[in-house]
Parts: sequence; C-alpha cells; structure tokens
Amino acid sequence: MSRLPSALGAVPGIAARAGGAVLEGATHALALVRRARKPLHPRGSVWEAELTRAGTLLPTGVPWLDEPGTERAIVRVSAAVGLPHGWPDLQGLAIRLPEQDDADVLLASTGIGPLTRFLLRPVKSSGWHLSTTLLPYKGPEGPLLLAAAPTGEGRYVLLRAEGQGAWVAFAVLRLLHETDVRPSFDPVRRLLPGLANYDWVSRLRAPAYRRAREDRGEGPASTVRDNVT
Repeated sequence: MSRLPSALGAVPGIAARAGGAVLEGATHALALVRRARKPLHPRGSVWEAELTRAGTLLPTGVPWLDEPGTERAIVRVSAAVGLPHGWPDLQGLAIRLPEQDDADVLLASTGIGPLTRFLLRPVKSSGWHLSTTLLPYKGPEGPLLLAAAPTGEGRYVLLRAEGQGAWVAFAVLRLLHETDVRPSFDPVRRLLPGLANYDWVSRLRAPAYRRAREDRGEGPASTVRDNVT
C-alpha cells in the first residue's frame, strides 16, 4: 500500500484554501480576458466513444475499476488554455460515463513518474503524452489516480495507480465519431461511484469549477451529487 495518504492528509487547510483561491482567480481571469462562455478548454472536439474494461486481479474496491464490462462514453479532446495550433498546451481528455450516474473523469497532460504525475506538463497534441487526474481520488483502499495514454487511431489505454505506485492498465477507450453534444464536465460534483474527493482536493478544485459554472451562467447542479469526504 502506498504511503501517500499520510503525506496528502498533511496538506494544511490554509494552503488548500489558498490553492483553491488561485485556481478560482485564474479561471475567472481567463473568462474576463476572453469574454467567452468557456474560459478553459475553449477549443476541442467531442466524440461518442466505447469503453471496454478488462477487470483486474488486484482489486481496488471500486467496481468500475475492478469489474469487466463495455459501456458508451462521451469524450472531449481539447487544449486547456487554447494556445495557437502547434504550440505546447495542457492537453485535456474529459470522459462522461452515462452508465455510471453520468460520472465525469477529467485528465490533463502531466509527467508519468511517481512525482511528475502530480505536475502539469504542456505538450503538443501530436506527441505522445500521459494524461492523469493530477489530484488523487479517495478510494476504499487509499488514494487512486487515473490516467490515459494515446495509442493512435483514436484509441487510449486507461490506467490506474495507487498513489505513487505502478500504473496498471484496466481499460481501452475508443473514439467512434464526433458529436454536436457539448457537455459541461465537472469532476467535483460528478464522481464515479465508489470514489470520493479528499477534503483538501475538494477545497482546491471546487472554487475553480464553481467560478466556471457562474461564468457560464449556470446555477447549482442540484441533480448531481456532492460526494466529498
């Protein structure tokens, strides 16, 4: 079992609040500069997709990660900042899972190592890169990170790791065709069943996504659950 939980749990509340304020301010600043409905991920494509889970012999306690199955998904492939084409950017991959209570999984380009997986990494969309959830979920057995690695031709291998542990492949995501659907993704309020947010992660993320909802003119999402621990 990874020792990461104790390290993560030691993050001071004041630092988490400060980090949340920075994220909220940055999101709002982009909205003011762009005067756009979507300050983050302004450019990208949305796809109907198929996700096939292989199951695992190393259970995490989360059914979606542990059990085999095939389901449909809505996937957004985008650049977070929206820099000119060809420039390195934070590559984003957002996955909506209708059969998992409309859960959202948001990934961004990071490093791959035990420490660099927690650091954002601008890359060119044409190059190979790993995209992770950046911040861990709270699973039944400890912290869990999810990741996606492109394998070409609209396919991704999905992986999970326990904290700073080894990456383990558990699914394949295949993009099928583009769609006109434009969902608003929110990993704070739309969590996979069996996963929760650490309190400090929620404090970091919630202000930024609340600000993004306000800038889009959306009210509180009363139809989705807050699953924060």
